[in-house]
Amino acid sequence: MSLDNLDRRILDRLQRDADITNQALADEVGLSPSACLKRVKRLRESGIIERQVALLSPDAMPPCLHMVVEVTMERDHKSLYQRFLHRAIAAPEVKQCYQVTGECDFVLIVVVPDMDAYDRFCDTVLYADDNMRKFRTLLSRKRSKFDTSALIPG
Repeated sequence: MSLDNLDRRILDRLQRDADITNQALADEVGLSPSACLKRVKRLRESGIIERQVALLSPDAMPPCLHMVVEVTMERDHKSLYQRFLHRAIAAPEVKQCYQVTGECDFVLIVVVPDMDAYDRFCDTVLYADDNMRKFRTLLSRKRSKFDTSALIPG
């Protein structure tokens, strides 16, 4: 599906606040409410809008640890990578998972309540994979920026 300028403006606005009313969105992008609603529906049905979620304030939540985990595999084989990928994706502690190039093979964003929970995660996900050569954990001291918006091609 190709995106025109109106689609891009709608997507940009919805990424900043998906709770905006259709009327307000239509006014901002310069469409009638019915035309705007049709475009948003088309963007959802095509899969460009995957889902809408609520972002929680970290200050309002109980304290937790955010970790960046770099994982290096022993052998470079697609089926072994897929096996690890499935295990990582299934772990509720893993909030983001990237297969990367460079010094390591995967980068995981892991959130746990405490170090005991992180140790359990290491045992069940990382050490459980016999193809995992090593991993390095970076503990986040402070989140300075968090942005969920995607780049919109144009």
